[in-house]
Amino acid sequence: MKNKGICYLVGAGPGDLGLVTLRAKECVEAADVVIYDALSSPEILRWMKKGADKFYVGKRAKDHALSQDGINDLIVEKTKEGKNVVRLKGGDPMIFGRGGEEAAELAEAGVAFEIVPGISSSIAGPAYAGIPVTHRDHCSQLTIFTGHEDPTKGESSIDYKHLANTPGTRVFLMGVARLREIASSLVKGGAASETPIALVRWATTGSQKTIKGTLADIADIAEKADFKSPAVAVIGDVVNEREKINWFEKRPMFGKRIVVTRTREQSGGLSRELSALGADVVELPTIRVEAPTDREGFAEGVAHAHEYDWLVFSSPNGVERFFDGFFAIYEDARSLGNPRIAVIGQGTAKKLKEYRFGVDLIPEEFVAEGLVKAFEKESIENLTMLWVRAEEARDVIYDGLIAQGAIVDECKAYKTVPETEDPTGAVARLKDDGADLITFTSASTVENFFKLGLPWPEGCAAGSIGPVTSEALRKQGVEPAFEAEKHDIPGLVAAIQTWAGGK
Repeated sequence: MKNKGICYLVGAGPGDLGLVTLRAKECVEAADVVIYDALSSPEILRWMKKGADKFYVGKRAKDHALSQDGINDLIVEKTKEGKNVVRLKGGDPMIFGRGGEEAAELAEAGVAFEIVPGISSSIAGPAYAGIPVTHRDHCSQLTIFTGHEDPTKGESSIDYKHLANTPGTRVFLMGVARLREIASSLVKGGAASETPIALVRWATTGSQKTIKGTLADIADIAEKADFKSPAVAVIGDVVNEREKINWFEKRPMFGKRIVVTRTREQSGGLSRELSALGADVVELPTIRVEAPTDREGFAEGVAHAHEYDWLVFSSPNGVERFFDGFFAIYEDARSLGNPRIAVIGQGTAKKLKEYRFGVDLIPEEFVAEGLVKAFEKESIENLTMLWVRAEEARDVIYDGLIAQGAIVDECKAYKTVPETEDPTGAVARLKDDGADLITFTSASTVENFFKLGLPWPEGCAAGSIGPVTSEALRKQGVEPAFEAEKHDIPGLVAAIQTWAGGK
């Protein structure tokens, strides 16, 4: 095959990032192009390599970013260009995901492709709602069908009479808009009107919502609850097991929508911790990290770092940028010499540990003022120090160390700029759905959030990582609902838990 491009039809799972397969992650990491839909977890996009292209082709009822024919043309075109293409599809690409049609298009075009199965919401949705689709006490058969057929077919090809009399659990996808018609057809076909049915919306995510009823009343219940797609429906006696084994919706922060404003690269840890507690996390990065304006000055500082008595790091970003530069110049870590190392907090210390470097000084209070105070217990007069910093960092550390008699040089390793991309539609989601809490981890996240010009959501609280961030919020006219006692991510998570417990 002359063309070396290949397209991977990848199942992205039902929404929970933990349900994505290792093979899917490998494919995304190696992709030149990722073509993704509305049901894929937005966190998956963080696995993309730098420089890779991404195309959003999500589809909702009557709202298609790109038609199916357009998607087919796009995946063929990019693969023919010799690219490594990932077509990322929610759930499993071959379970009502039109993956078979896309595979056929690729085959007809004569390009290479592979199919990577994913966990389908038809199974995961009920499980996360506490409903086993099979159970020895209830059934040993599972039937899956679609509630949304090809509208060009005219008559339905689904035999509802047969389905009504089929034993075991029945699950259907994409049927919320036709729920009344489907339930009525099953009853007319012979199913008992009191048959239990449950619908699970946005299954496996922090937005999950479950309603329960019978074939006779579920349509009324759904209308009253304004229950919309995407949802999976499960029919049968297994629905009654939910009373005993509903687990996902009982986590401490379930039902709380929390916005994370950290950079896209840094948001993962905080998002994962909050998601594990049941929160519905919306990642809305307001800043991104870029190379410093004076790249030559940064490179010179890194090259001469071994000449200093102390290295001072005030952020994990500084650590990462410093060592990226260091190992671009030197092949051996011992070339750093033996300076003592000070950091501003546990997050920075943890990042240093990734490079196998220990820390000699860390303050009790994880702010610049705390680090300056910690140095007062050291004898640093006439000692040389290299402070690895962001361009826009406050001068507190520099001024404080100079006042103690140290000889301080600054190594500006990066700058933070406003984030201009929104690949997951987080801005629209915040506008439309609001939030319970917006978290801020620095003054720059505060400043750049308000530069977006978004109205503050009604009833929404602000959470601050520390005093500098709190002051930035007050300058914007927002009083933080809480400030973390320890000014790091674990401290912020603990403060959020306390806040959530009191709501």
